[in-house]
Amino acid sequence: MSKNAADFLVGRVDLRQHKLVTGPAPEIEPGEVLLKVDKFAFTSNNVTYAAFGDAMKYWEFFPAPEGFGKVPVWGFADVVASKAEGIAVGERVFGYFPMSTHLVVRPSHVKPTGFVDASPHRAELALVYNQYNRVAGDPGYVAAYEDQQALLRPLYMTAFFIDDLLADNNFFGAKAVILSSASSKTALGVAYLLSQNRDVEVIGLTSKGNIPFVESTGYYDRIVAYDDIASLPSDLAVAFVDMAGNAKVIADLHNHFRDAMTYSCVVGGTHWEARGVGKTLPGPKPVFFFAPTQIAKRTKDWGPGGIEKRFAESWKAFLGSVASWMHVVRGSGAKNVEQVYLDMLDGKVKPDEGHILSL
Repeated sequence: MSKNAADFLVGRVDLRQHKLVTGPAPEIEPGEVLLKVDKFAFTSNNVTYAAFGDAMKYWEFFPAPEGFGKVPVWGFADVVASKAEGIAVGERVFGYFPMSTHLVVRPSHVKPTGFVDASPHRAELALVYNQYNRVAGDPGYVAAYEDQQALLRPLYMTAFFIDDLLADNNFFGAKAVILSSASSKTALGVAYLLSQNRDVEVIGLTSKGNIPFVESTGYYDRIVAYDDIASLPSDLAVAFVDMAGNAKVIADLHNHFRDAMTYSCVVGGTHWEARGVGKTLPGPKPVFFFAPTQIAKRTKDWGPGGIEKRFAESWKAFLGSVASWMHVVRGSGAKNVEQVYLDMLDGKVKPDEGHILSL
């Protein structure tokens, strides 16, 4: 077991502020397990976690020194020490981690498929982020596709429930769904689902430079640059799903469609420096989409195993279309992590890249 540990910390107010802190690996108490983080994905979704860290309690999952936070990421880790019944050294798990080399968890509700971290500071936080999959018991796990799972599976889960929420509400009466930050991986997941299963027009908003890539995926019916919002027919009944968190884009769309906009929700914050929602916008008031709320509803609606079955079928189908537009870029060490983090903040990462990192 490695005796050295490292944490990549970022400023909670100024996301560009960052530092690497090193020290000895954590000690564990009875009932705890020490996980060594092997690799994790870093996408625009992780910038959203940081941008909404306080509002959505993302900073609370992995406590950090005053003024700093540990950005949550999805990845794989191995058990390197265990004082918890039923969890053996050498096991591999998939789940929610800090940008760190180690994490101490307190497994509860241990099953062959996974466990829940019952650490006291996580007790009141969303259950979906506290669950860890034991890969040996995960029917959806394929070793050769670990990178794709880390990059896309959590985002696709969000996309799955955005699509489900829209369909569950008959698209709020809309004839088209507009997705901002159309090149983001969550938006691509929603667009894929809408294009496969729903009788609505799928419109993507993106920067002019990303239009060729977004077109190449084949998921969208229409793609519009941010500067060309006015080219859309203002009387078209639309539901707006915002992945960008850009106040100007939100305002431009609301002012263009006004009462023709039937629904407006904020999912992400890829344009984190321009985030903010006006209070006097025409049309529906923008609301936050929080996946655990729809997950809780469907858990009741679909019964035991219902979500898992439906999601697994959808996930495998989506995975089959991913190879045509995404290639994995791997990096290790603090310098690589820092560079990808800063590039993602500045929107410099190519939309067809998926970054897998390790400290």
